[in-house]
Amino acid sequence: MNQIKKIAGIIWLLLGPACVYFLVQAAAHEIAAKPGIDTKIQWGVFVVIFIPIAVGMSIFGYYAIKGEYNH
Repeated sequence: MNQIKKIAGIIWLLLGPACVYFLVQAAAHEIAAKPGIDTKIQWGVFVVIFIPIAVGMSIFGYYAIKGEYNH
């Protein structure tokens, strides 16, 4: 079970930055398609709100790899 937790930790650790990358890429695409101020504000809020969530996912994965969740 501990090995499964470590594998899941690797997945979570890599998933955080990947999600931020794809979110920023989608935001840039949408802002380029409709460059209005409302679109910029909407996607800016999405990105700013999601970055701490992605950092938390990466921290969770880091601790899982370290073995902090082993009992």
